[in-house]
Amino acid sequence: MQLHIRKRKIFNDPVYGFITIPYEIIFDLIEHPYFQRLRRISQLGLTNLVYSGGHHTRFQHAIGAVHLMGKAIEVIRSKGHEITEEEAVGVSVAILLHDIGHGPFSHTLERSIVTGISHEDISLLLMDELNREFEGKLDIAIQIFKNEYPKNFLYQLVSGQLDMDRLDYLRRDSFFTGVSEGVIGVDRIIKMLDVVNDELVVEAKGIYSVEKFLVARRLMYWQVYLHKTVIAAEQMLMRILERARQLAIDGNEVPCSRSLKVFLYGNFHKSDFIKNKKLLKHFAQLDDYDVMAAIKEWQHASDMVLSKLSKMLVKRELLKVQMQREPFPAELKELKLTELCAKWKISKEEAQYFVFTESINNMAYQNQQRINLLYKDGSVKDIAEAADLLNISALSESVTKHFICFPKGSKI
Repeated sequence: MQLHIRKRKIFNDPVYGFITIPYEIIFDLIEHPYFQRLRRISQLGLTNLVYSGGHHTRFQHAIGAVHLMGKAIEVIRSKGHEITEEEAVGVSVAILLHDIGHGPFSHTLERSIVTGISHEDISLLLMDELNREFEGKLDIAIQIFKNEYPKNFLYQLVSGQLDMDRLDYLRRDSFFTGVSEGVIGVDRIIKMLDVVNDELVVEAKGIYSVEKFLVARRLMYWQVYLHKTVIAAEQMLMRILERARQLAIDGNEVPCSRSLKVFLYGNFHKSDFIKNKKLLKHFAQLDDYDVMAAIKEWQHASDMVLSKLSKMLVKRELLKVQMQREPFPAELKELKLTELCAKWKISKEEAQYFVFTESINNMAYQNQQRINLLYKDGSVKDIAEAADLLNISALSESVTKHFICFPKGSKI
């Protein structure tokens, strides 16, 4: 009995207040080292270099998403739809573990030293490992996560336009960064959820809350996730890891933690993770601390590029960013490269770590994953057709912005 009481743990969450862990298996999974690692993975990467409060973690986000899932289950059940206890546990486990495959600084690692495999792929591999440890108790959760479970609306609660992941991260990221544009009516949206023909829908009277959610998502992307200074910092981090990996592959000694060294000196793809369980365990040891400790050490590297980039990031001497709707002319990039080569007396290959052009995209509403409104007469309509306060169709169009990064004039 004492063990059971211990597992009914209560978290004091800064966003929602007191959160009770709903099932014993949720507690056991939270206690597992794979999940505890998320305490050391930042939710917003290097966004704290712009919004100093943005230090919250993937751990906090996952717990919050489980809390919202419990509310959603309660609402859908109250409207006459069956969610068995096994399904409730399964969908709660699925949302708890949806981010377990994230590497250090969230998306940065999978774009630099680990290629050909996404964090979703690694999440699924880790869930399979946990399922073996828990003797098949994650079967339903994995089916839901892979969208292979018969009830499609359960998958939509985990991965959809109005899933518990998005509802939590918008509310949480807004809270910690202090960006009020991201504040959304989470409780209102959840209370309006319903199911029609195995599809998640929103009662029509909740349309304005959903409209605000879509606008908030668009604004949060431009103001927080794709803030130009955040982009500069994350691009620098990616290039630090790429340079370190290139030096390692060329046979140079690159000091870092044991698990980070595995990925710096190796060249792994999805098939390698599937075949080599040790590789997955090494990944499950990686966190933000490995990377930042290495970057602090790399400030003293003999390689100019690695040393310079590392010093700049640690000291927050970030690259300058210019952003616009149209691609930057190739001549401008070449001019910046030429100027830097002459100023720092470095090669063009080295200069390309400091001068580069890229692009970013933002789309708030994806038509292939519709948000359907349920009217009192039982009819269902896509919000893009029903909205009257704003043009949802405009939010479904991908907006691309191009940017160029280059040093502000700092000397070596």
